[in-house]
Amino acid sequence: MLFCPTCANILIVEERPESGLRYACNTCPYVYDIKKKVSYRTFPKLKELDYIMGGAAAWENVDSTDAVCPKCGHGRAYFMQLQTRSADEPMTTFYRCCNHECAHNWRD
Repeated sequence: MLFCPTCANILIVEERPESGLRYACNTCPYVYDIKKKVSYRTFPKLKELDYIMGGAAAWENVDSTDAVCPKCGHGRAYFMQLQTRSADEPMTTFYRCCNHECAHNWRD
C-alpha cells in the first residue's frame, strides 16, 4: 500500500495498455509507473493458548473431570470455564490433559 507524496491519499493501481501498470492518485495528478513486481507476505505470530488464558498459573487451582484427551487418550482432564462470547451465549469450557507429559489443551 502506497500513499501519494503530494496529498497523502492512498494510491490506486491503474492498468495502461501502452505502459503497463502504474500507481495513480484520485485527487491529484500524481502518477508513478510500476517497473517491477514486488511481493512479500508477513504472517502474524499466533499466541499460545496458555498465554491468552493467563499462563500456567491459571491452571494451578482448577478441578479435574472425566474427559478423554483427544491427543493421548488419558481419561482425566483439568477444566475451567470462561465467558468468551456475549453474556447471552454459554460459557466456553477449556480442558487440559492431566497427563503431565501430554498437557494438551482443547475446548468444548
